[in-house]
Amino acid sequence: MPYTITRLSVEDFRDSVQELAGLLCDTVSGGASLGFLAPLGRDAAEAWWRARESAVADGGLAVWVSRGPGGVDGTVSLAFEAKANGRHRAEVVKLMVHPRARGRGLGRGLLAAAERAAAEAGATLLLLDTETGSDADRLYGAAGWTRYGIVPDYAADPAGSLRDCSFYYKRLG
Repeated sequence: MPYTITRLSVEDFRDSVQELAGLLCDTVSGGASLGFLAPLGRDAAEAWWRARESAVADGGLAVWVSRGPGGVDGTVSLAFEAKANGRHRAEVVKLMVHPRARGRGLGRGLLAAAERAAAEAGATLLLLDTETGSDADRLYGAAGWTRYGIVPDYAADPAGSLRDCSFYYKRLG
């Protein structure tokens, strides 16, 4: 099934918080290492997303979603650097694809949307991190990102076990 990826305005973001929270809960429950431990409660997930609203409103954070018949199937965010000496860079954060939508290129499409928007905003360098050996780790390597290091035991996975983390960059333009 084809998908459409849309950047959320601040109003659309507010209207999507519940769906984004559901996606976050389902993705963490599915084992994705996104900075949360399982079980992640719906209230906590909604609070986490709501705390991002001011960054969406001031342009420091851009959020895209893809919706399918079951609701939000995927999301990615782009955090722009506010410091004057780093305005040439941005960070790709919280790339998530719902388990029901995996294996169809949605992750790659979300990543490409964030990359295009970063380039259009004048960013020339993107950064991200992910659990080493994960599906996301393989995606970033296949999408032309350069791994510049692995930190052992960097973060806990949803079950609480420490995992290595791969750090990537990609030059744009």
